[in-house]
Amino acid sequence: MIVDRLQSVVSDLNAISGDARISFGDLTAEELNWKRSEKSWSVAQCLDHLITINSLYFPLFEKMRTSDIASTFLEKHSPLSGFFGRYLVNSMRPENPKKMKTSKKAYPSASEIDSGIVLRFEDHQRELGDHIIKISPEIELSRIITSPLAGFVTYSLDDCLTMLVVHEQRHMQQAKRVMSDLGIGNADFGSL
Repeated sequence: MIVDRLQSVVSDLNAISGDARISFGDLTAEELNWKRSEKSWSVAQCLDHLITINSLYFPLFEKMRTSDIASTFLEKHSPLSGFFGRYLVNSMRPENPKKMKTSKKAYPSASEIDSGIVLRFEDHQRELGDHIIKISPEIELSRIITSPLAGFVTYSLDDCLTMLVVHEQRHMQQAKRVMSDLGIGNADFGSL
């Protein structure tokens, strides 16, 4: 069952990567870095943020290549893992209109990002997929893990995988809204 779930997540990530290439691949560096206001994010910053935050999971997924990974005390005993997982998944869903603050660890670059960001995002997606698909088939989807952003937050591997996908979908919609505000293309917000 875990193998099917991992393949499904990688398929979703590949679809998002393809959508990013089609939606943003022909934009200039200026268009990729355009934003409505100083406090809003550009298309490039949305992609940079996803690369930054997803990369924080690489060490965890690397450890999960074998099934003999030890659980921390909090992972074994936190009564809030289910709550954190449900809350984060629901708050990151693309259809949730509420803005969320991100951790300083996951902030995108504040400076101009070159037009190679779309290719870097595609490369990153392949690397993320490779990490996910190599998780041991003996690891349970219900296994509790610790968030790389906040050491007191725990949730299941299954919730983590869902978060990765819905978080990317959310920022893809955000980036498409930026394009629409700039007057570029026919942004399809419901395609994900």
